[in-house]
Amino acid sequence: QVQLVESGGGLAQPGGSLRLSCAASGFAFSSHVMSWARQTPGKGLEWVSEIYSDERITAYADSVKGRFTISRDNAKNTVSLQMNSLKPEDTALYYCIKGGSACTKFPKLCNWGQGTQVTVSS
Repeated sequence: QVQLVESGGGLAQPGGSLRLSCAASGFAFSSHVMSWARQTPGKGLEWVSEIYSDERITAYADSVKGRFTISRDNAKNTVSLQMNSLKPEDTALYYCIKGGSACTKFPKLCNWGQGTQVTVSS
C-alpha cells in the first residue's frame, strides 16, 4: 500500500530555515507528481508546491515562491521541501502528497502522509 512518511518539521525562528523530507513507498514513485500542502486552523488547506516526475518541472504557491524549493530523488523515492526565510505565517502542519495541486481540492482522491508540524516563532 502507499506510504508517505514526512520528517524534518520543528521550531524555527523567523528568517530561519527548515528542510522537510518525505519517504515514499508502495507505488512507482518516479512516475508520479508529488506535492506538499499545509494546513492551519485559520486558513485551512493550502497547496504549497509540486514537482513532476522528471524532476525538472516545479510549481509554487505565490505565498512561498522564491523562499521554498521542492526537489525529489527518484532513486531514493524521496521528495523534499527546503524552506528558507521562514515567516510566522508559514506555521502549519505540512503534508506530503502523491499527486498534484488538485489533491487539495479533492483530498480523498489522493494519498497523504501523516503530516509534520512546522512552527515559526521567536
